[in-house]
Amino acid sequence: MDKLDFVFVSLQRINTDRDSTSTAIAKELAKTHRVLYVNPPIDRKTLWFGSDDPYISDHINLLRSKQTPDNLEKADDNLWVLTPLNIIESINWIPHTSVFKLLNRRNNSVFGTEIQTALNKIGFERFILINDKDIFRSFYLKEILRPRLSVYLDRDYIVGMDYWKRHGTKLEPDLYAKSDLVLCNSPGFTQQAMRYNPNSFYIGNGCDITLFDPARHYDVPEEIATLRDRPIVGYVGALLDIRLDIPLLVYLAESRPAWNLLLIGPEDEAFANSTLHTLPNVIFLGKIENSLAPAYIRYFDVCINPQIRNTITEENFPLKINEYLAMGKPTVATKTNVMEQVFSSVVSLASSQEEFLHCIETCLESDTQAASQARINCARSFSWDKIAQNVVEIITQHLK
Repeated sequence: MDKLDFVFVSLQRINTDRDSTSTAIAKELAKTHRVLYVNPPIDRKTLWFGSDDPYISDHINLLRSKQTPDNLEKADDNLWVLTPLNIIESINWIPHTSVFKLLNRRNNSVFGTEIQTALNKIGFERFILINDKDIFRSFYLKEILRPRLSVYLDRDYIVGMDYWKRHGTKLEPDLYAKSDLVLCNSPGFTQQAMRYNPNSFYIGNGCDITLFDPARHYDVPEEIATLRDRPIVGYVGALLDIRLDIPLLVYLAESRPAWNLLLIGPEDEAFANSTLHTLPNVIFLGKIENSLAPAYIRYFDVCINPQIRNTITEENFPLKINEYLAMGKPTVATKTNVMEQVFSSVVSLASSQEEFLHCIETCLESDTQAASQARINCARSFSWDKIAQNVVEIITQHLK
């Protein structure tokens, strides 16, 4: 296989405690190919008002440093990370997309020029550009950087969120169409992308099977040690009401007070102010380091993904499902299109509150070693090395 050069632009930073689809694929590709990963630039509003995200705060501090920092880091033998120093303008408030596009081209030019400087330094000439949902800042990078191949990575329905609705719903179809390839992490996203680009392919979503390994020994986390006298039904991930069904969680906790409902992850305002905080059998642990997540999941009796069904979740492929399955854990989730298409053989799916409760009870009563192994095998079929292999095979075939 020929060695390839890749450039990733993304909404996600690579220097965090949790991998995303783009960061995990980039790291996996860097084991064989050369990769430049570009962290998102800082816009002027964020520079002025700061951020609660410690990784964004570190970026802002880098920009405010009195010394000229070296913002191109060689993170591994084949992996470089660029942290942009140029500020882009905050323009999403502009009501008219035609005006937005003009100013956005300038933002792209500022961003692209800094990327090109980094490419010159490390000697990337013929490279594959992979754009991970960066609809605005990277919209014109194909024209500016002139990559060997332009790839759009479609892994979430972000245009359903308020920030992206006004301009994203108009620009993303154009981004689909002008990309050479579209790679999608769910079957539903693939069908949608095919409407605009026939070169759209399903690659799946991955899992770090070396981190989520049921064969490893995990000490019982201190917070869980006192809960093991009764069943633990657990969730790990961001607690956001745009994605999760708060009334369902309340129903589960109130219907089975003898269960512990353990919720691990940062909360939005809706969760923080919800009835869940008044229920004695609901335990919130807040955000934890991703490296610690397997130790908690190891001692869950049942894992859950209580999604609310909407345009954001219907075709979304949740990373956490693979992580639950990799640990061999019985899992119950809301029946969405992607869950039914990909996981119906290994995950219990529910369409109502009553079904969700019944599925958890069944898992508590009748799990088997064979079922656990089937879940582990399913997760291993989505390991990051296999997802990266899918990416390379599709790109190589297209180049031929």
